[in-house]
Amino acid sequence: LFSLALFAALSATSFAKSYPVTGNTVNCRSGPGTSYGVKKSYQKGQSVSISCQTSGTSVSGNNIWDKTSDGCYVADYYIKTGVNGYVTTKCGSTSGGSGSSGSYCKKINTAGVNLVAQWEGFVPSPKPDPIGLPTVGYGHLCQKKNCAEVKYKFPLSQTTAKQLLSDDLPKYTKCLAGYLNSKVKLNDNQLAALTSWTFNVGCGNVKTSTLIKRLNKGDNPNTVASQELPNWRKAGGQVMQGLVNRRKAEIKLFKTASSKQAYPKCQ
Repeated sequence: LFSLALFAALSATSFAKSYPVTGNTVNCRSGPGTSYGVKKSYQKGQSVSISCQTSGTSVSGNNIWDKTSDGCYVADYYIKTGVNGYVTTKCGSTSGGSGSSGSYCKKINTAGVNLVAQWEGFVPSPKPDPIGLPTVGYGHLCQKKNCAEVKYKFPLSQTTAKQLLSDDLPKYTKCLAGYLNSKVKLNDNQLAALTSWTFNVGCGNVKTSTLIKRLNKGDNPNTVASQELPNWRKAGGQVMQGLVNRRKAEIKLFKTASSKQAYPKCQ
């Protein structure tokens, strides 16, 4: 008998269609977005097999990401499929983790939003950040020219910038939740603090971090946060006082008592 499980496995590999890469060096990431870690790279002209597609970070106006037979995701913009849209089935899951069933708090509390805003700084109109990436508001990384994807009028007010930040943060809470197993218990302050950290360092770094491994292993959350968050204080190999201070603020919020559960279920 040909089992359904075997059929599903073959459907993701043997039946996948191949398409050429158009970019010179295209990164294949652990999730559908530029904030995820790079697992491997493809060269121009190389053929890749696409097992499924999903939505993610927009690249030059195209928000489709292709999951390849290597188990990682590439921006569809760099793959010559011949159409401007989906060419195969949508992926059933994009979190890359074994964690929540989706009942965690999708939005973080006000204390968390304010913490991120404080350390990202307010930029009313699009301009390059310290490492040259175009940003606006409170740390929003532009996906299109002149941040055309932003629905709020420029120059942003602090109110509309906070609204934009509130729109952006759930993506980072989602990837964080995807890396945690269901045994981890976090209140709303703890989830907010870790979302701030994720927003700052990126989903790919969070996924492979010792912090996540220790939480999933069952270590005391307050101990883990106090010991692991301070390690994320460098940029370009140099200790940055701003990051040192941000980690201290995140730890303070993380250790602030709260009776409201936020993960794995939202109260």
